[in-house]
Amino acid sequence: MYARLKLLQQYRNIAIVGVSADQYRPSHFVAIYMKAEGYNIVLINPRYAGQTILGKKVYASLSEAKAAGETIEIVDVFRKAADTPPIAEEAIKIGAKVLWLQLGIRNDEVGARAREAGLLFVQDRCIKMEHARFFGGLHTVGLNTGVILSRMRL
Repeated sequence: MYARLKLLQQYRNIAIVGVSADQYRPSHFVAIYMKAEGYNIVLINPRYAGQTILGKKVYASLSEAKAAGETIEIVDVFRKAADTPPIAEEAIKIGAKVLWLQLGIRNDEVGARAREAGLLFVQDRCIKMEHARFFGGLHTVGLNTGVILSRMRL
């Protein structure tokens, strides 16, 4: 747990692989949240390459973003587990420090490869939820309205 806290304190440049232009998708909301919290976000999705989402250019790949001068420390992945091996290899190639697989995504082989290459590895965790947990809970960007939405029925 404290290792994840240190990652979020130390690294401020996050590539979001698989970002969506749909504001209701988790990847889009994570991008909004992390940007609002002062992180530099680098958006990666070949479907939207060359377009702009949240005022940021979208790149087709990590390598393209790196070649354009973007700094990438954390690679936050919103892709199926089966799609993560080439993303891990590209993260290694560009010199990322952390490979982070979002909530629900697990790939132990990719984790072993990332660690072998010197990257820190997190899987099956939401970077937004981890940030909110460590830095004072959720606020308006995180939808904490102070209203209890579920109650125990007697």
